[in-house]
Amino acid sequence: MESLENTIEITKESKRIGSNFLGILNDLKRRPEDAARELHVDLEVINGIISGEIELPNEIVKNAVKIWPVNERDFHIISDDSMTGVKIMRSEQSEKSSRIMERAGKPYYEYRDTVSSSLAPFRPEWIMELCYVENNEADNLEVQWNHGHFMHQFTYFIGEVNFYYQKSDGTKEVAIMNTGDSMYITPFTPHTFATRKGAKENGLILALTFGNKILGDVKQELSAISSELGQEFALDFSSNKQTVSSLIEFHRQLCSIGVKEISKRTRIHEEKIKEIESGQVEPSGSEIEKIAGVLNVNTRDLLPNNKIEDKVIINHHDKSNSWDFPEDEKRYGFTELANSTTLPYSKSFEIDVCFDDKKSVLDLRMGLHQYIYNIGEENISLNWSYNDKQYCETIRPGDSVYIKPFVYHNFRGNGKLLILRLGGKVVGDSQRELSFIGKDNVKRAVDESMQWFDPKGHN
Repeated sequence: MESLENTIEITKESKRIGSNFLGILNDLKRRPEDAARELHVDLEVINGIISGEIELPNEIVKNAVKIWPVNERDFHIISDDSMTGVKIMRSEQSEKSSRIMERAGKPYYEYRDTVSSSLAPFRPEWIMELCYVENNEADNLEVQWNHGHFMHQFTYFIGEVNFYYQKSDGTKEVAIMNTGDSMYITPFTPHTFATRKGAKENGLILALTFGNKILGDVKQELSAISSELGQEFALDFSSNKQTVSSLIEFHRQLCSIGVKEISKRTRIHEEKIKEIESGQVEPSGSEIEKIAGVLNVNTRDLLPNNKIEDKVIINHHDKSNSWDFPEDEKRYGFTELANSTTLPYSKSFEIDVCFDDKKSVLDLRMGLHQYIYNIGEENISLNWSYNDKQYCETIRPGDSVYIKPFVYHNFRGNGKLLILRLGGKVVGDSQRELSFIGKDNVKRAVDESMQWFDPKGHN
């Protein structure tokens, strides 16, 4: 039975690879016979790759990179390690991944893995603080700092933990955190954690680091362009005025259009446009709309975020917003944890599961990747549907779960869960583009199934 399932999954993956290969040929305007000729292979091989019946040879990929404007990674697809829509890591598996990290010659952290997925943007860790501090001073010499890291980080605190972080101006701060508190920090923010003296047991954090948009192809492109040129993409977003001025100047340069021409078309005085671009004044909504029209962009492309947030956001549990869901029948109690408006598709919650009707509907579904950790002391039942099949698993304390976007599911029982929802690469501008293409064409965009034209003709 197991070997049959493996064969089925290999076939599915081969078909995905073949569909991706056909998509590349279509983008390059190559028919299978063109590809066969240029790659010096038989046409039957190319057609076999497209149908998924023949594995894509590395030699073909290497030859394609030499003669076509493509990269090797374009031919490789993301593997799906959540074939039922859900992936679970048991607490026993997590314990086996334990490793002690030393700093300054002393045990500082115990790390353990929790559930992760090749599909999801997060890299979550269970981290116990082995360092105890005598006081709550930010410059305590007992704590050992890191240099910050590339990933965004959401952290949930369990126990008595001090969170140390460095502000943008270089000053050090300490936040006194307790069970249920949470925080978010931007990439490359130096920080560290320690257990407070007098705590009954070591402090514990669930640190969920995650990438947002500057991952994969974006990071690869920046690397190829060079760090010197790539850093020019980072505009001045230090204030609303500077954000608008930077965006207008950037898009104006993309169009190779001068201030005089913009003034002529918008009837906004030249000096006013120069003042806007220099950040001296903030344009009105109508002025932004006129300038956007000249630059042939949407108004939103020239607008700043609604607010400028700190690089460190601290959320104390006793001051958090809470509500019941669904509103007409309490099944879950939601408590909002640390979130940032700069990451609109990142949502974190503590959820009290308080409903145990085994026959009830699958009442949860959203278009985000989900990380779930059972932080309570009771078992929780996870029920879900995927590809017309029904599944049920018991999530024990210390177990962690990944759920794909748009999977219908529910939680039943009486317990407490930590949930982080992340958008990955599809939401935002990618979602807008897919929406513009339309649902009927999304399937082809994902799984190309036909050549871009019919050689026999099509009227």
